[in-house]
Amino acid sequence: MAMADVDIDEQLVRSLLREQHPDLAGLVLRPVDAGWDNQLWRLGDELAVRLPRTPRAPSLLRNEQRWLPVLAPQLPLPVPTPVRIGEPSPHFPSPWTIVTWVPGEPGDRASITRAPEAADRLAGFLGALHRGAPAEAPAHPNRGVPLKDVSHEFERKVQDVADTPVAGDVRAAWDDAVSAPDWEEPPVWLHGDLHPANVLVSAGTISGVIDFGDMTAGDPATDLAAAWLLLPAGAAARFFSAYGGADEALIRRARGWAVLRSISLIGIGRAWERGLPGGRPTWGRAGWAALDRVLTSR
Repeated sequence: MAMADVDIDEQLVRSLLREQHPDLAGLVLRPVDAGWDNQLWRLGDELAVRLPRTPRAPSLLRNEQRWLPVLAPQLPLPVPTPVRIGEPSPHFPSPWTIVTWVPGEPGDRASITRAPEAADRLAGFLGALHRGAPAEAPAHPNRGVPLKDVSHEFERKVQDVADTPVAGDVRAAWDDAVSAPDWEEPPVWLHGDLHPANVLVSAGTISGVIDFGDMTAGDPATDLAAAWLLLPAGAAARFFSAYGGADEALIRRARGWAVLRSISLIGIGRAWERGLPGGRPTWGRAGWAALDRVLTSR
């Protein structure tokens, strides 16, 4: 069965629970309007069920199942830690997982109003995550790599802003980032996908980080782009001060990653405007806001 052949409804999720985790099958089950590669169901008050719905999702889920229990204890913010594993069965062709529920509103739908606290929390989280990764850490073709290795992605996605007044500034910021010296230290653990929908907000500040499927090892600049992708204008300086140890080259590369991720969000927003598959109405706004922050920062 392909993903498109499976209707993930409450009856299916309940049957999978009864089959593989019967002690949890009686808990209240509610669908959650969130997730890209995985469909999310809240299970009781403290758990959630994640089921793949795209072709790449099963491998991403296996990454989380393998590594998040190792990394979660050292992280200062709540993350959806796997507590039970669901295996493929005749009812559902892919692995699935039960994780801890992390409360909060996705950052593409909620505003950060306590910028200094959010900057410190994000810096503390990434400082704890960015530790040396083992040789068996999952590899990723376009996260944690030198920026020149993803130039083809930039050239494709920059077309979504080619007809706007900032097109020249976007190109200049990207070229500057690509020309910065590469990361030459040992690879560190990365979240790999720190955009607004993957960070949770409560009471005006960052309260949790979700969706670790793209976790990998490499250049921390990939994650440090979050200084502009997630935080309000003017908070990047506080973030980098709290993070510590980020030299000029690292910050330049982080700006390049922020440009790339911003135009990616803008493209997803434009897809929604055009009625195309994969579009999200809130992602375009988040992308434009982030792009403005990165282009006006120094």
